[in-house]
Amino acid sequence: MLNIQEIEKKLDYTFKNKNYIISAVTHKSYAHEKKMVDLDAYNERLEFLGDALLEHSVSMYLFNITPKLTEGVMSKKRAQIVCEESLSDAVIQLGLDRYITLGNCELATNKKANVALLADMAEAIIAAVYLDSSFKEANKLIMKMLEEKIKEVLNSDVSTHDYKTKLQELLQKNGTVDIKYRLDKESGEAHNKVFYSSVYLNGEKIGEGNGKTKKGSEQEAACQALQKYKNI
Repeated sequence: MLNIQEIEKKLDYTFKNKNYIISAVTHKSYAHEKKMVDLDAYNERLEFLGDALLEHSVSMYLFNITPKLTEGVMSKKRAQIVCEESLSDAVIQLGLDRYITLGNCELATNKKANVALLADMAEAIIAAVYLDSSFKEANKLIMKMLEEKIKEVLNSDVSTHDYKTKLQELLQKNGTVDIKYRLDKESGEAHNKVFYSSVYLNGEKIGEGNGKTKKGSEQEAACQALQKYKNI
């Protein structure tokens, strides 16, 4: 049984309407298995709202705290902060990953929640706090979740997490090679797609990844390839 009090303690927030947090941690695979037909029984709609709140919150923060950065640089830094990896890491660091409610089919496929599922849950939880209270409280949670990532990104070169560029530089240091990215498949509904890509070196697959955008899946594939060729 879901221990809501434990979740609230980790979030440092007490829900007035507990249904928001229950929906936020419930994946549609579980809802479908239990024949929950209400769209608000699981977290997809909350993810949609949480994604927008994240973009707005981090954009405001960067705009106010970095007056000398150009629009392009701020956009790149925001992308580094608001990404599946950082959201998933935040969920794990807060100890919230064990509360995600998955259906048996999803568990059989993934054994445990993957990066994308945890990132989705993070967005849903942010939206749940917003709907239960205010943007002020949601923003407070966002800063709590991403504080370390924001510091890391602001103190690093904008290209630090451009894994595709780093992979290209590593593989081409001894001469020209053929590096290609291929979109393997797409899944999910139009507003909530997941893209799966692979990266090839001279025709041989060296990495694969997934993400909410094609570029994001390519970056994850490049990151996996880098881990194979170099400790990062």
